[in-house]
Amino acid sequence: MTADRLPDGSMGPGDGFAPDERLFPPEAFAFYAGLEADNSRDWWQAHRSEYERFVRMPLERLAAVAGERYGPAKVFRPNRDVRFSADKSPYKLNGAMTAGRVGGVYVSIAVEGLHAGGGLYEPSREQLQRAREAIAADGPAAAALDEVVRSIEQDGLELAGPFLKTAPRGFDRDHPRIRLLRLTHFAGLATLPAEATMADLDRVWRAVEPLLGWVGTHAEPAV
Repeated sequence: MTADRLPDGSMGPGDGFAPDERLFPPEAFAFYAGLEADNSRDWWQAHRSEYERFVRMPLERLAAVAGERYGPAKVFRPNRDVRFSADKSPYKLNGAMTAGRVGGVYVSIAVEGLHAGGGLYEPSREQLQRAREAIAADGPAAAALDEVVRSIEQDGLELAGPFLKTAPRGFDRDHPRIRLLRLTHFAGLATLPAEATMADLDRVWRAVEPLLGWVGTHAEPAV
């Protein structure tokens, strides 16, 4: 990846991350603390350069890294869609990026720290049905997902909820893989501290790679 340094020598979006490099500087968390206290356009305009340098730039760098490994990447816009919301605060209190094809990996930053993970979150009805049919068949695909889930949890990640209270409609509530049938997402999640490095994030992303492989094979691609 081509180096791209800013005039002051700091790294720009063309740079990869060293394993021991912090993902976000302290100023990024200070930015979100300030935004929580005053979520207004005036405050944002006064501090926009801080967002660009300390939040968006690291997210763009992470998107470049993840995009090469997992597929198309994007950084989410900081503006909230307030058209149908009673809360008219104009800006999101977190920044995030994602990369992937069927499912993907992500990382987000907020004042309290980082969230990271991957898999298939909010699957379409068709994706969910196809995955559940693979589980219900109780063959190699179901056994593979069971092993993937066990590995993810052993690595310290949590499965994304919520979970159904019983079997989904049309499936046996006494099925031996009932825990898998109750999933509404096929994703693993982790919380990371503000000081998290690229090595910390890489461990999370590597942990969910088998899950990405499973959903890529057994969940219908989104239309």
